[in-house]
Amino acid sequence: MNNALLLLLSLLFLYTFQKILAFWRAIRSIQNHPGDRLLFSPATFIGNFFPKIRYVTAGRNHLFNDKHDLFEADGFDIRTSISILPDIRIGVELADAAAIKEVTLSRARFPKPVHHYRALTFYGHNIVASEGEEWKKYRKISAPAFSDRNNKMVWDATVEIMRGLFSDVWGGRDVITVDHCVDITLPIALFVIGAAEGFGRTISWKEDTKIPPGHSMTFKDALHVVTTDFFIKLIVPPWAMGLTQRTRTCRTAFAELRQYMSEMIQTRQKEEKAERHDLFSSLLEANDHTLDVTTLTEDELIGNIYIFLVAGHETTAHTLCFTFAMLALYPEEQEKLYEHIRSVLPRDKIPSYEEMPLFTYSMAVFYETLRMFPPVTGIPKEAAEDTSLLTTGANGQQVRVPIPKGTDITISTPGLHFNLQASQVIVYRETFNFENGVYIPSSYSGARACLGRKFFETEGIAILTMLVSQYKISVKEEPQFAGETFEQRKSRILAARAGLTVTPLRVPLVFTRRV
Repeated sequence: MNNALLLLLSLLFLYTFQKILAFWRAIRSIQNHPGDRLLFSPATFIGNFFPKIRYVTAGRNHLFNDKHDLFEADGFDIRTSISILPDIRIGVELADAAAIKEVTLSRARFPKPVHHYRALTFYGHNIVASEGEEWKKYRKISAPAFSDRNNKMVWDATVEIMRGLFSDVWGGRDVITVDHCVDITLPIALFVIGAAEGFGRTISWKEDTKIPPGHSMTFKDALHVVTTDFFIKLIVPPWAMGLTQRTRTCRTAFAELRQYMSEMIQTRQKEEKAERHDLFSSLLEANDHTLDVTTLTEDELIGNIYIFLVAGHETTAHTLCFTFAMLALYPEEQEKLYEHIRSVLPRDKIPSYEEMPLFTYSMAVFYETLRMFPPVTGIPKEAAEDTSLLTTGANGQQVRVPIPKGTDITISTPGLHFNLQASQVIVYRETFNFENGVYIPSSYSGARACLGRKFFETEGIAILTMLVSQYKISVKEEPQFAGETFEQRKSRILAARAGLTVTPLRVPLVFTRRV
């Protein structure tokens, strides 16, 4: 018994000694550049989902919550992390504009670590969760659909959907109260991508709540559950997915969404051939066996349909929810926006796509929301070789930070966006500020720049302009919050959690018709 215990203690000592030795080697390899020294890697469930505990975990959604604070505390816009469990990992977080530019433009030195995108490959490989030749193939197929002609279609579809909201849903009511703003923004965004990119989901507001024959959930609800509860699918084994109501709903949603996507494909394949230039048509053509040009497998086809549906509706919906929340909290900024819209758009006139460049204040509000609430808080890269990145300390001292091969690199979008020096902000306010010079809310930079950026901006600016031109937005008054201060209200209304994108928790608003 004593011998067994002695052996166990010896093995434990040896394991601990090896960990400590590897830990110190990792520290030396980065010349002990400032940052976190952690027990659990931020990439693990414990490290990412548990609250922040010094020397133990970085904390849940820490990039969004900490913004630029930790960079300021360390004195550099590049900070490091070394974690012990499950294995020794070196990580680097970037809020330095020049270093970020170097990383995004140097694809060979800093490739995309596709293993980080497992949550986006449930249905098959796709343009987001790929790299190299595979990514080039997906981009070549998809890129033609994001043309200026299609952007005009996006604008026109958005305007019609907003008019349908005003007439079919809100009708003649002067005051509309919503318990959570995403209940409005999610269906708007979903309808737009369905109509503008040809996904066969041109649902009217009146039909949106109907469950089609052969289904147990609406398309909208299935997509929403899949994007909200994807982490359940990631961490819960298949045999345990039926143990609770939430896991059963998640399992059903994933099956329902696949069925909906298969039906979209079958419906379009049965239709008469017609010349179309939308995204869905481009993807289907790449899977058309009759043309003998098949470049997408069935799983790749469904995988890419899924990723464009997710990217095309959740990002817009959440960004607009935060936009309306900010306008409700700062009514003086809302009135400036309204007056500018009115100076461009006479009352009762429908805005056209050609007039979009004139709505400069709408663009500014939309961009500023993206600065403060970037949908993607961390863009992962990986060091393919031993290299280094240059940064400047708070005292003006230039420091070259060693980046060993295999280092996990994270571009911190909140860190960059709240970096006063990098953003060249003259006067900084935690409201709206339209003078920032550095902007990367998602993959907006480098060779992997977001393919649907113009689609996203066109849709968002059309929705924002249409709604503010017709309705005044305010925070819903609720008795349980009657005594809160402005700062408490702002904290409550702008509260968010981590998801596939930064997700607002609850934004209760009132829309009052303008007279």
